[in-house]
Amino acid sequence: MRVKQLAVAGILLLGVVPGVAAAAPGSPGPGPGQAESTAANGWVGTWAAAPAAGVAGTENGYPNFSIRNIVHTSAGGHEVRVRLSNAFGRTPVLFGKVTVAVAAGPDTPQAVPGTMRTLTFGGDREVTVPPGADILSDGAALTVPRDGDLLVTTYTPTPSGPVTYHPLAMQNSYFTRNGDKAADESAAAFPEKTAVWHYVSGVDVRGAGLRGSVVAIGDSITDGANSTWGANLRWPDQFADKVSARLGVLNAGISGNRLLLDGGNYGVNALARLDRDVLSQSGARTAIVFEGINDIQQTPHQADPNKIISALKQIATRAHDRGLRVLGATITPWKGWGSYTPQLEETRQAVNRFIRTSRLFDGYIDFDAVIRDPADPQRMKPEFDSGDHLHPGDKGFTAMADAVPLRQIR
Repeated sequence: MRVKQLAVAGILLLGVVPGVAAAAPGSPGPGPGQAESTAANGWVGTWAAAPAAGVAGTENGYPNFSIRNIVHTSAGGHEVRVRLSNAFGRTPVLFGKVTVAVAAGPDTPQAVPGTMRTLTFGGDREVTVPPGADILSDGAALTVPRDGDLLVTTYTPTPSGPVTYHPLAMQNSYFTRNGDKAADESAAAFPEKTAVWHYVSGVDVRGAGLRGSVVAIGDSITDGANSTWGANLRWPDQFADKVSARLGVLNAGISGNRLLLDGGNYGVNALARLDRDVLSQSGARTAIVFEGINDIQQTPHQADPNKIISALKQIATRAHDRGLRVLGATITPWKGWGSYTPQLEETRQAVNRFIRTSRLFDGYIDFDAVIRDPADPQRMKPEFDSGDHLHPGDKGFTAMADAVPLRQIR
């Protein structure tokens, strides 16, 4: 599959992929995972995208391609580093050059003059990443804006294997097939568009006063499906606008993701990806867990709430063992979605009762209570519904962001 075609692949996921649900304030729990110290070495995650799969048809990789990924920051800083992923590759991938720069504006591969930085890895400009591995760059001095766009560009000179990517970016990135353009500031060097993120899975910053990051693990609702294209209106983005400038907010949502089963382009199950996508994030202090609807509504359906609850318990326990504070989020209404049945709705209600009453979590976010229609509580409020009765639209994402209680975020 050519990179340009990936835009179509990403868009198709909106109609096929189910998501997880939404949020209201919860009562604080015992707080075993509270962390008070500044992040180790001062590094804090400002942006993330969970690797989901290898791009179909890229057994040869993208030789001689330069791909300029546009990523949106939460926290700002004076130093930056980048995480690259070959998680779903089957052979090593050589990065001949990797750069980072401040974007000149929204939806443009043009760099602000003078902000282009060529990254190194252990002092070397080239780096080979083994299959299944992630790698962090060295730090580079750069004034990184809060709530702004960065350009992360990779040049891959040689054949590799399946290209690790995040399928649902909800925004454009850019690329060229014409060799090493990684350090080129001009938008003209990147004539083609893609609707997914390739290779890049995280950006960290370092700066005075930064305390850590909040990581939201979820599915298509956290991933931002059906939000306005290119507007950064996913609920974690809007939540990032409300938290202290000292905290980063990281989006570990994958459209179609499940707690218990793998899903091809929908990523491996949440338990399997927890270490990479949540626990290893730089400066992670609080995890928001917002999964389960796909286990219920996708085939094969998981109708036993205890199996879903068991997975949520595992996530909370493992996160607490790493010193993170953990907030559970109730699953939002889905009546009107194609696979809805009253029997499966009972499963959702049982899981939500556990999230509201369990002392395992340090608190909960009642997205269900915020999103549901009082006249028909199994449905979303019409003004929050994107139209498919499962995914909220922009207004629904705003309500979710407003519902996350800041007093529970550390």
